[in-house]
Amino acid sequence: MKFLKGLALAILGFLFSLSLCAFGFALMLNQTILNPDFAVSQVDRLDIPSLAGEFISKQISSEQIPQEIEPIMPIIAEAIDNTIADLEPWIKEQVSTGIYSFYDYLEGRSESLSLVISLEPVKESFRENLREAFFQSPLPELQELSPDEKERVLAEIYAYAEIYAYAGLDGQVPATFEFDEASLEPEVMAQLEQAKQIVGYIHLTYNTLIGLILLLILGIVLLNREVRGSTRQIGITLLICGIIGYVGALVAKNVAGTQLTQLDMPVYLQTWMPQLIADTLAPLEMYGIGLLAAGVVLLVVSFVYKRRQTEF
Repeated sequence: MKFLKGLALAILGFLFSLSLCAFGFALMLNQTILNPDFAVSQVDRLDIPSLAGEFISKQISSEQIPQEIEPIMPIIAEAIDNTIADLEPWIKEQVSTGIYSFYDYLEGRSESLSLVISLEPVKESFRENLREAFFQSPLPELQELSPDEKERVLAEIYAYAEIYAYAGLDGQVPATFEFDEASLEPEVMAQLEQAKQIVGYIHLTYNTLIGLILLLILGIVLLNREVRGSTRQIGITLLICGIIGYVGALVAKNVAGTQLTQLDMPVYLQTWMPQLIADTLAPLEMYGIGLLAAGVVLLVVSFVYKRRQTEF
């Protein structure tokens, strides 16, 4: 009987440790990658002006700019930069709305994926910044123009600028930006459907592991039938898994940080990426600390608990 009891306790202890480690990763995923609040917080820390400015600059540089427009391209570029800076809070707000909408679809809270954003604030801000940059331009050929001629040239510049400021369109900037399932390729939709299934499995695994851990603890307690043995076995397991989780998070953070230093990335990402990794691993790190603390408490209880009180 002792052999069978010891074997059963060993099996339960092994399953208990595996469940604790697996739950740590599921917890990390639920609080980071699968958490829209986490995604929004990371976007808020991004340098939106630098990111958007670089993207638009690449788009403009890839276009065939008419020769007559090249002299005033610095004016357009200045207007674009000022517009991005002015609209940074608005951009982050729209991105946050899109993130929550995407997660609602990904986690099944919404049956369809749809996002409509009015671009009128962009057009209005860009028009004002373009006018300001145009009238403050030191170009001699612009300074010699009359007010009516300046207005005519400004209208022409704005017509060209709309195209290059909103790369990818053969015409003017639309009144709204619409993103839905119809705008996606069938391959992309198939990948999204697969992602929805994976997210569902992760949530199911997360909840299942909670129930399994509680059942394993109950099984260990019932087999030991005394407080000292139960608290000691559970405490040791918690302590070991806590060390694995905490040390694993630290090692992963250091390894990822070392790899990032070897990558050639923009300056605004050099500080954002390490913090992103640290924030992603933080739940696993805190989970390890929590297991360590709980394990120490249970081990202390197992040593100080009086034998006469241990029998059930």
